[in-house]
Amino acid sequence: MDHSRAASGSKRTDAEQQYIHLVRLAWDLRWLGLETRVELPLSKEPRVVVPRAAGPLRVIATLRAELWIYSWGRGHTQWIDALAGDAARDIHKAAVR
Repeated sequence: MDHSRAASGSKRTDAEQQYIHLVRLAWDLRWLGLETRVELPLSKEPRVVVPRAAGPLRVIATLRAELWIYSWGRGHTQWIDALAGDAARDIHKAAVR
């Protein structure tokens, strides 16, 4: 793998940014007391998975209109700006319900 692009300071790809958002979220949720996994499946979107009794909560990072968001469902209340300071807390609340 050629890492020279990162060393030269050129812009990250969307896939790299997506991964960075997911890893940051996984750490934030871990600090809030949740077990997390970052999954990079070949045929599906990369995601953070939070195991729970009601079934795993799956969170994806998506670029929508030049804004990175986390989403964990289909409802209009199941997404948040990935850079919002309370993103991990909102997702934590959804995970422990």
